[in-house]
Amino acid sequence: MRFLLLTGMSGAGKTLAARYMEDMGAFCVDNLPPMMMVKFMEACETTAMRSSVVAFAVDVRSGEFFDAQAVSKLIREAQGVGHRIETVFIEASDDVLMSRYKETRREHPLSDAQVSLTEAIAQERERLQPLREVANYVIDTSGMKPRQLQKKLQDIVKTDGESIPLRIEVMSFGFKRGLPRQADLVYDVRFLPNPFYIEGLGCQSGLDEDVRSFVMDHPVTQEFMQKLTELLAFLVPHYREEGKQRLMIGIGCTGGQHRSVAIAEAIAKALRELKYEATASHRDLEIEQARWKNGAIIDE
Repeated sequence: MRFLLLTGMSGAGKTLAARYMEDMGAFCVDNLPPMMMVKFMEACETTAMRSSVVAFAVDVRSGEFFDAQAVSKLIREAQGVGHRIETVFIEASDDVLMSRYKETRREHPLSDAQVSLTEAIAQERERLQPLREVANYVIDTSGMKPRQLQKKLQDIVKTDGESIPLRIEVMSFGFKRGLPRQADLVYDVRFLPNPFYIEGLGCQSGLDEDVRSFVMDHPVTQEFMQKLTELLAFLVPHYREEGKQRLMIGIGCTGGQHRSVAIAEAIAKALRELKYEATASHRDLEIEQARWKNGAIIDE
């Protein structure tokens, strides 16, 4: 198990960093009280977790519980008993932090009626200095774009020199229930022959062999699959280079039961053959199948 302690200046981008780390497959916990660090790591080590990377944020939001010197000592103690823990310190210049707080109109954790924002930032920087001195990674986000931060974190989170795999989900859906809002790419397959109107096929789905064969054996489908597979083989590497960890491809037909389901399964299979981590899901399939009873359609 690898642990990343995320800390640094308030307003420097720790929340965004944690979100990126989570997208990269890390298990993330925000604002962990320092005295729980070692117990938390022990619990992770003895639990069958899906992720081998755990990131947790520890900073001045813990109030009276936070002491940078004590946290530094806890880090040394954790390393002493065999925990693999590294510190990621995120900071930004005073001017940038001031500007960000004015834009968001949020309160600094250390500011109040007696402490101005300028004083709060200065106090926080002083309190965090012991952690900055022992940090494995220091990231200054002052002039950094989100994509640049994502790339730096990607280099930190990846293990054993391997790049983080791009996870691709191919989702079938029915246009009559709207577009999937989370889709990055959407392809309309309503131009393909529709099994809905073929006796014995309407009550089946694109997961059934009869429907799959009807859709996939058509010459237009075969030409479409060839062209789309070639397009995705070109596009996906560029998405990965841009830092994407997840890519959703929407495949739509009228209801989301026949053509889109068969095509989504075929595209996911083609992507796996290209050595990508791809799965197929079917948003509207259960809803459509529930409309059939004894082989006949039930009006909505």
